[in-house]
Amino acid sequence: MDVTSIPVKPASAKEVRELEIALIIGTLLRPDVIQEILHPREFTTWVDSLAVAAGALAREKAGYTVAKIAEELGRSETTIRNHLQGKTKAGQLVRETYDMIKTGKLKITIPTPECEETKKKLETVKTTLKELLEKL
Repeated sequence: MDVTSIPVKPASAKEVRELEIALIIGTLLRPDVIQEILHPREFTTWVDSLAVAAGALAREKAGYTVAKIAEELGRSETTIRNHLQGKTKAGQLVRETYDMIKTGKLKITIPTPECEETKKKLETVKTTLKELLEKL
């Protein structure tokens, strides 16, 4: 995922969604967050809080009011304020991820088995090609 093109100040619903998704994925894939997620205690609740915090921050950056954010996300205004003010762990983590996106420090790489297999095949092809060229 290329986060360099993610708008840090979204101007449309589409851009809000892009920032929200980047915040969710970026936060969930941080090594410190992965360690937290590996502990099964209230996993679902914790991930839900991250999603709400990400949605709230993305909408705040687009200029939405707390009332509008709460309405869209189906949460109370108090919950939204707590996330936005960093009074929750989820709010703090999402804010840190936002800052990483803003400063270009967030790099998201998702290695997949198919990708690794393709890399190995490519290396084999490169080696074979190099050997053939040397024989010419």
